[in-house]
Amino acid sequence: MADIMEILGVDRFRVNALARAARSLESLTVDVADIGPDVKELSKIEGVGKGTAQRIAQFLDTGKIDDHQELLDQLPPGLLDLMNIQGLGPKKISLLWNEAEIESLNDLKAKLDGDELASLPGMGKKTLENLRKNIAFAEESGGRANIGVALPLALWFVDQLGQLKPIKKVTYAGSLRRGRETIGDLDLLVAASAKDARAISDAFVKLEPVADVQVQGETKTSIRTGDGVQVDLRIVEPKSFGAALMYFTGSKEHNVRMRERAIRMGMSLNEYALTKDGNPVAGKTENEVYKALKLTWVEPELREDRGELALAESSFQHKAATVGRGLPDLLTLDDIKAELHAHTTASDGRWSIRKLALAAADRGFHTVAVTDHSKGQAQANGLDNKRLEQHIKDVREVAAELKDAITVLAGSEVDILSDGKLDYPNSLLKDLDIVVASPHAALSQDPKTCTKRLLRAIENPYVTILGHPTGRLIGRREGLSPDMSALIQASGGRGIAMEINAHHLRLDLRDTHARAAIEAGVKLSINTDAHDYGDMDQLIFGVLTARRAGATVGDVVNCMTKSALAKWIRATRS
Repeated sequence: MADIMEILGVDRFRVNALARAARSLESLTVDVADIGPDVKELSKIEGVGKGTAQRIAQFLDTGKIDDHQELLDQLPPGLLDLMNIQGLGPKKISLLWNEAEIESLNDLKAKLDGDELASLPGMGKKTLENLRKNIAFAEESGGRANIGVALPLALWFVDQLGQLKPIKKVTYAGSLRRGRETIGDLDLLVAASAKDARAISDAFVKLEPVADVQVQGETKTSIRTGDGVQVDLRIVEPKSFGAALMYFTGSKEHNVRMRERAIRMGMSLNEYALTKDGNPVAGKTENEVYKALKLTWVEPELREDRGELALAESSFQHKAATVGRGLPDLLTLDDIKAELHAHTTASDGRWSIRKLALAAADRGFHTVAVTDHSKGQAQANGLDNKRLEQHIKDVREVAAELKDAITVLAGSEVDILSDGKLDYPNSLLKDLDIVVASPHAALSQDPKTCTKRLLRAIENPYVTILGHPTGRLIGRREGLSPDMSALIQASGGRGIAMEINAHHLRLDLRDTHARAAIEAGVKLSINTDAHDYGDMDQLIFGVLTARRAGATVGDVVNCMTKSALAKWIRATRS
């Protein structure tokens, strides 16, 4: 509704109010349906006023919102499809509709065959050429790059640019720095003198992955890689690096709150500096900007306008984050000390039990669980009952051999069958040290059926971890949509953990589900689902997801000491 109103030219106050309510609903850790169509209760959601609460209540009652339909009726049916094209927001779409009579993506593509749109404000030939490329990219890839592609690419660019002598600092920003699972484009930020900007830009566009230069200027250069990822390089003076890093990291909503706070304190904040009466107050580092606004520095993953500034203010006032009073002390990659979901050549892995164990030990882990697939995963060479019995013996032999280097657990990733039963009988599950129960098939079940299915699996007394509960593959498969609140409550009652599968295509649990689990006191388990050496490097993606959820060391079982982890695993066996 906010986007449609902006296209229609409705006043900004109404647009902003609806946009904020949408963000609040998106970040809820419970299903809004659980709150119910109670306007008074819905109005308690931050950013939801009475009018919006009434619309939500109507949706919960009827499955539609009258005001929404009235707005849709004012637009051509295909116009909103343009929102999926990078570089087109509500304002430009409004311009194209009102000035060029463009009502659909096909209309736009037809107009882009020539240059007639170049006469429109802000629609020069270069902009039109970029639109053509962005449309092609959107049709090929859905328009967003997975974090598993974006992060290695960003680190490569940072390394290459860091070798240029004129550059004082270089890092990546944007939604990638906030740990989002997909990104629209990659933002790079460089601190350097203005006199060196052109040379830096020239070196940047000559780097190997660059397939197309879209814009090249003194302060901003945009390219697209051969894989279709847009990369924006911005060059700022060192004195402005912190303010610029904060601005280009976002989120937009977090930045708005920061600017509003600055105004209330008699200052002004933009991408160059925090100023008072036109004089610079802070800007060289992010920390000094936050400090000048009487806030503790906020970790990038938390900058989503979900109440983080109130926590940062509390932390600043009390000098340190206190439980329930300030920002959480987020876990880091180095805090992970165990891998509890990994595969070997016994099923579909590509390394032996021994090589898996040694790889985990090399990473500094004190424990690794060998959890090969169960028989239901025939395509993954899943183990039948007899093979599992032998596999347990094989794992125990390696465990005895390497006991001084690492603890090796005999486990299994056991399929949760379509009716909620597990793929092995309890008489066999009891012989395992650890059980990760995961859904792999029947991933199109309706929410009620799949919730009942997963709850039945959680009730099994030998389940230790509920693995990737939705079974989604980002950008490829939606997966299940269970009642996550019910799963969290049941997992808490059993004392088991819920997995954040760190593979970049899964990240399941997603951040909002993980945050709901943390708020309910349910433990998380961050695992790579490793099948080979490189897979353990995927751990960073799971950690970023957990950090977005506000996870601390105490929320994640993989951060426990060896003895504490062993004790917790035993305790899950009810």
